[in-house]
Amino acid sequence: MLNGDGLDETLLTEAGIDRADAILTVTDDDKTNMLAAVRAKAAGCPFAIVLINDPTLLPLMEPLGIDAYINPRATTVSSILRHIRHGRVKSVYSLGDAEAEVIEAEVLSTSTIAGSALRDIDFPEGVLVAGVRKAGKIVKPSGALKIEAGDVVVIFALAADVTRVEQLLQVSIDFF
Repeated sequence: MLNGDGLDETLLTEAGIDRADAILTVTDDDKTNMLAAVRAKAAGCPFAIVLINDPTLLPLMEPLGIDAYINPRATTVSSILRHIRHGRVKSVYSLGDAEAEVIEAEVLSTSTIAGSALRDIDFPEGVLVAGVRKAGKIVKPSGALKIEAGDVVVIFALAADVTRVEQLLQVSIDFF
């Protein structure tokens, strides 16, 4: 185990950064994370992931050659949303500044959409069914596709339409 400054070339060399598959920089300082990632890539590390709290720094990622970032705020928001959404929601991702959500949810037998073809479900205008998993296989959505209990649907919804999507995924009172 090494302990030291992630910006120190000698330490990175000693750590074998040129043989690493990736570097993950997660200090409490965004600029240090970005600089350490740049230094690691310059030393031969092919992939860099940084922790960034300040969204104004994101435009610098591409020019600096940083491959990916973690935004703790977005991760926390998604985690909270997953717990407050109704139905059997597996994950929720907030997009933009909470302008839209991507919701992944299992369809329960008493959900209002169970047993319906996609074209017959009264989705709001700002909603798009992005994918459906049936029996472990991903199926391309089409109007004729029948949604069954146990299917997992991935839905894109504008913020104004999320409540209606929740209602469609919610179990009916006879479930309890």
